[in-house]
Amino acid sequence: MQKNKGQKGFSLIELLIVVAIIGIIAAIAIPNLLASRRAANEASAISALRTVGTAQSTYSSTLGFGSYGSMSELKGAQLVDASIAEADGTTDAKTKSGYGFGIQNASGAGYESAATRRSDNNGTRNFISDHAGVIYATTSAAGTVTYASTNAKAIGN
Repeated sequence: MQKNKGQKGFSLIELLIVVAIIGIIAAIAIPNLLASRRAANEASAISALRTVGTAQSTYSSTLGFGSYGSMSELKGAQLVDASIAEADGTTDAKTKSGYGFGIQNASGAGYESAATRRSDNNGTRNFISDHAGVIYATTSAAGTVTYASTNAKAIGN
């Protein structure tokens, strides 16, 4: 028979303390990680709207003869990536970083583009841009597509 004297290891109390410390660290870290992911999604949406603006300028000066193009025209001219063009701003099709994208009123006079978050987990703001290249942020509800920049705040371009 073996005796228990001299055995080494952790007691139940010590293990519970370690588990409690890990739980506290996780409770602090997880909200920060989620906030970082939302900020990254918003940065991706802003970047995609800048890409759409650059594509619109290129389309207008080369293929559009002074007029701006729809999302499908920009995709067809290979000026925007499929990840942006197929993340339709009006349906629950694909998304890019949790955002859908759309263009309306594309003509010789201008256009409006929008990046709309699908849920509040993806970000806290929706974004709007126009032919002037200014990007606006709005706190309208997730899934609500809006192209109007009234009551929206211009972000630091």
